[in-house]
Amino acid sequence: MKIAILGKPFAEQQAPVLQALLDDLLRRQAEVCIEHSFHEYLSQYVTIPEGMSCFGRTDSLAGCRFVLSIGGDGTLLDTVTYVGALQIPILGINTGRLGFLATISPETILPAIDALYKGHFVLEERSLIRVDTDPDTFGDINFGLNEFSILKRDSSSMIVVHTYIDGEYLNSYWADGLIVATPTGSTGYSLSCGGPVMLPQTNNFVIAPVCPHNLNVRPLIVPDRSVISFEIEGRSNNFLLSLDSRSRTVEAGIQVAVRRENFNAQLVKLNQVNFLSTLRSKLNWGLDRRNPADVSI
Repeated sequence: MKIAILGKPFAEQQAPVLQALLDDLLRRQAEVCIEHSFHEYLSQYVTIPEGMSCFGRTDSLAGCRFVLSIGGDGTLLDTVTYVGALQIPILGINTGRLGFLATISPETILPAIDALYKGHFVLEERSLIRVDTDPDTFGDINFGLNEFSILKRDSSSMIVVHTYIDGEYLNSYWADGLIVATPTGSTGYSLSCGGPVMLPQTNNFVIAPVCPHNLNVRPLIVPDRSVISFEIEGRSNNFLLSLDSRSRTVEAGIQVAVRRENFNAQLVKLNQVNFLSTLRSKLNWGLDRRNPADVSI
């Protein structure tokens, strides 16, 4: 089995479990390739077995059965850009903080690998959002798992985002910015702006203004088969476009449109972990001291 590994810096006390991971993959005779920068970092804390190769951004992961994302949710978002249209299943191992998407704790890495080999897992299909701009802004990595945002820069005044759905005028948002989130991204930036939570299988986007000037403007759910386009204006000539964790400065007059990408991300889920259980455990969804979580209603 060929397995790719991507990751970000981790706490030193987690080095033993990562050493155990590499040793276990070696014992299973897995063909392992590690992202180049993470390979360099990892080698400072663990002994990487001989024969485990490196790969970079421009190298294809074709032939990999799984990709292990070691870090937090941001690492998993980055991993999606490496996988792209190959749709290789991604297992998120949480060495970060919240771990809403990366649900496997370091202590359960070895049972998780065993589950992969035995086929004891399910795959969750997660829709992606695609951004097209003129002039081009994000190059070949113009898709994301969470959200696309249009934001004012620094301390500049609010901006106006004229928004259209399938060419039909929707609204002009006077705000600090505007977010278009996928169901996966509905529990992130969009949620903090008052947007609703959507289940992963929901075929929708949510449009949520950031600090709107008009209080009667609220988040709106639209079908993800729609094409949402924007015209941006403001006192500043520069704005920010953000796609997950990737931000670019653009000039006024840029043409922007978003739609659903024609491929999905596949996330590996184990041990009865699903979206609803993650909502309860990670976001304390519905937590009420009057109704302890272990009490049946």
